[in-house]
Amino acid sequence: MSSASASAESSPPTPSAAASTNPIRAAAEAIAAQEAQIKLGGGLKAIERQHEKNRLTARERIQRLTDPGSRFLELGLWAGYGLYDEVGGAVSAGVVVGVGTVSARRVVIVANDATVKAGAFFPMTCKKVLRAQRVAYDNRLPMIYLVDSAGVFLPMQDEVFPDEDDFGRIFRNNAVLSAKGIPQFAAILGNCVAGGAYLPVLCDTLVMTDGSGLYLAGPALVKAAIGQEVSSEDLGGAKMHAAVSGTVDYREPDDPAALERLRKLVALLPPDPEPVQRRSAVPPPRRPIEELETIIKTGFAQQYDIRDALECLVDGDGFEEFRPEYGRTLVCGFAYLGGMPLGIVASQRLRIKPEGGGPLQFGGVIYADSAEKAARFVMEANQSRVPLLFLQDVNGFEVGREAERGGIIRSGAKLVNAVSNAQVPKLTVILNASFGAGHYALCGRAFDPRFLFALPQARYAVMGAAQASQTMLDVNVAALKRTGKEVSEADLETMRRDLAAKYDRETDIRYAAARLWIDAILDPRDLRETLILALDVATRHRVPVEPAWGVFQV
Repeated sequence: MSSASASAESSPPTPSAAASTNPIRAAAEAIAAQEAQIKLGGGLKAIERQHEKNRLTARERIQRLTDPGSRFLELGLWAGYGLYDEVGGAVSAGVVVGVGTVSARRVVIVANDATVKAGAFFPMTCKKVLRAQRVAYDNRLPMIYLVDSAGVFLPMQDEVFPDEDDFGRIFRNNAVLSAKGIPQFAAILGNCVAGGAYLPVLCDTLVMTDGSGLYLAGPALVKAAIGQEVSSEDLGGAKMHAAVSGTVDYREPDDPAALERLRKLVALLPPDPEPVQRRSAVPPPRRPIEELETIIKTGFAQQYDIRDALECLVDGDGFEEFRPEYGRTLVCGFAYLGGMPLGIVASQRLRIKPEGGGPLQFGGVIYADSAEKAARFVMEANQSRVPLLFLQDVNGFEVGREAERGGIIRSGAKLVNAVSNAQVPKLTVILNASFGAGHYALCGRAFDPRFLFALPQARYAVMGAAQASQTMLDVNVAALKRTGKEVSEADLETMRRDLAAKYDRETDIRYAAARLWIDAILDPRDLRETLILALDVATRHRVPVEPAWGVFQV
């Protein structure tokens, strides 16, 4: 097992001795070091074995396939991290996924990593491929599958096989994507067996290399099942499928030739559409992006002005704030990002004294007036066909007697409704905290953001670790007392420590990334350029927006 498969629960990011004292920079450096290990897949020896077969690794294939100098936006790098240690680990869920550029066309690429359990499908492998298909569907991007997989990981077949978000859904999506006119190409560059054989054959175009195998049952299983002895080549080799079964469209001698064939096929597609709206001159941000990690404060009680952070991200000709004097724990407004128009809804971390008097409002909390303002703004952006960016540093909604009497649930529901029904592309970034219904209201994963990113020190859960552990401690102690058991101070301290460690582990952003609740953990210095790329991908293929409602006061 490579060091990349070490459990997320047991190895928190640790900065090197030379790392920055800034907590966000230190977290970014630690995450970068771990990601370098993850990108080794099954490790150096497994890479050597792949080369001995005269085959490239998944990442080498992607590098050859994509245009020189172009950027590959990898999604789900942390998938499966710490989830499968009992079976030796499944680094990055054994598949590399992302958005790249091939022959000047943006495409989604799915490449099985044969250095990780022969590219077998774990539960999270299925979910990662399904996520890639969703990205392709939502953004109308062609898909390329680089197939080199032994099929389902049999010890976990019950978690891979049957459900609507499992293996079979991938094949269903192949058919649906094709029917929607979204091109799909597949290249079999190694093993392609059992049910997995349907994936490439359901694609529009199929390439296969000599020495690869495509069959529902391999030679050993055929012998066991029906007593027939047959070679791999005769059963399902490239020559057989090209000349006899007629399944393969293009037969190539090796990986480089197959990848070059894919490049030529993609080049036949219509050119990518021009950006819907993009200015020729893009003024740089008012602040350098390096300042972002010093502006954002990691302590939940610490204050900073989100407008300062926006000056590191948006184009330098400003941020047109919407209702700046009202609902001030959410900041809303219009700006340009990389020359493209954008509506922004962002958590504000400043404590605010309402103008007309009243109690102090705490930063990172969504109050009724903020929720209603943001709901109105989301409707206006949708009506104007302007995409939305949500920046989360949110502890949740206002609670308490006065909040409930003031209708906080009703106000929050308005915002959730507006975000749910907004049909323009949405992007979400977890800058720091993302807790409870605040995560939902600011376009969490369940609300269909085209991409969801997080900074390396971010925390993500139903509530903060301190609050969750104290709540569970109270519940556990009460349960013990009901059974007549006495709880000593030593017992309390042990329970408190264990619960705090549990929730600290589960709010770690790598815990979320391992389960594909986010698409990528980003270095703050890469955030602006990544958002520009994501926004460009999301808006190139304009889908008609039919508002579900007009704009009205909420």
